[in-house]
Amino acid sequence: MIRLNCFFQAKKGKYNEALEAAILLTAKTQKHEGMVSYDVFESATRKDIFMFCETWESEEALEKHSATPEFKELVGVIQSCGDMKIEKMQL
Repeated sequence: MIRLNCFFQAKKGKYNEALEAAILLTAKTQKHEGMVSYDVFESATRKDIFMFCETWESEEALEKHSATPEFKELVGVIQSCGDMKIEKMQL
């Protein structure tokens, strides 16, 4: 299994736009084959930070997810609103 923690920090005034895209991406991704868990969490201490926490059955499932049109579109929106750091782990 593969775990990704994707941390996002918004540019000033862009948090809500990014979070809306993140919530939509989460709803669509939770239906993807090979997804074990996928959710987005807001920071309790910083108003400009959220994080995706995702677990995939395999690298192949993660690659298929990353190739979907909704992933490309919505991640593009999120990235235009701030900076993202990704931590990837094999479980």
